[in-house]
Amino acid sequence: MEIKQVFVIGGGLMGSGIAQVCAQAGLNVCLHDASAAAVEKAVKSIAWSVGKFVEKGLVQGSAEEIVGRIRPCASLQEAAAADLIIEVVFENIEVKKQVFQQIGAIARPEALVASNTSAIPISQLAAFVPGPERFLGLHFFSPVPMMKAVEVIRGMQTSAETFEAGRHFAIQIGKDPIMVQRDVAGFVINRINFPSTIEAMNLVEAGVATVEDIDKGLRLASGRKMGIFETGDMVGLDVTYGALKSMFEETGDPRWHPPLLLRRKVGAGQLGRKTGVGWYEYDAKGQKIGPAKI
Repeated sequence: MEIKQVFVIGGGLMGSGIAQVCAQAGLNVCLHDASAAAVEKAVKSIAWSVGKFVEKGLVQGSAEEIVGRIRPCASLQEAAAADLIIEVVFENIEVKKQVFQQIGAIARPEALVASNTSAIPISQLAAFVPGPERFLGLHFFSPVPMMKAVEVIRGMQTSAETFEAGRHFAIQIGKDPIMVQRDVAGFVINRINFPSTIEAMNLVEAGVATVEDIDKGLRLASGRKMGIFETGDMVGLDVTYGALKSMFEETGDPRWHPPLLLRRKVGAGQLGRKTGVGWYEYDAKGQKIGPAKI
């Protein structure tokens, strides 16, 4: 099916990024969040980001034209007009269940429904909507406007047509799809990345090396643009914790159990840039000041 209208549920870092890349590709976007303030903040952030892309000649059209394709939507009922609905809410299955149960009663039967979950099995989420054959995973990576990869994930009941439509959509918005043929917790990239993330946290907790030195080593020795802890602060420690917790609960494999240091930081509300402290501390403008106290 041709996708022209996208409904994005969630106005945070990932949701706003997905809305931006869809608008840059010429699609009309409804951006919804339970908080009107979150949507307002997201639109301002998108306008700034799009302006930078336009200045560098990386997108076609004016910033006003692109941002004009994004419309704040106060009600989920407006998802009835969408060709594709993308859920980008907190990484908690009960929260997602509530969203999908509402969407299932609103979406057109032919509309595609997707989750941006980073770890929860797609088949489990598909059970919350009528017509699970039209449900798939679309896992974007942060920051969405810069990262080319999108995991397109097939659930147990995802139809071949839906899976292929997900691939076409990723290409349509300028991304390079990674086709995940089997539905496993964590999918592909996180199954590869999380073991090193967990080990980095364990090394810090054991006093082997500091957060700063580990990040520096990964940038210098591995060619990464950002270290593990810098990336974790950008994504949100609560997001990492939620993904690991989901994988551990799904598999029962102790290697996915969230490290104690991560659990303590999340419990203390130290979630990264969005709270001003995570693995590092940040000023009011979100600029890194230095390492946080461990």
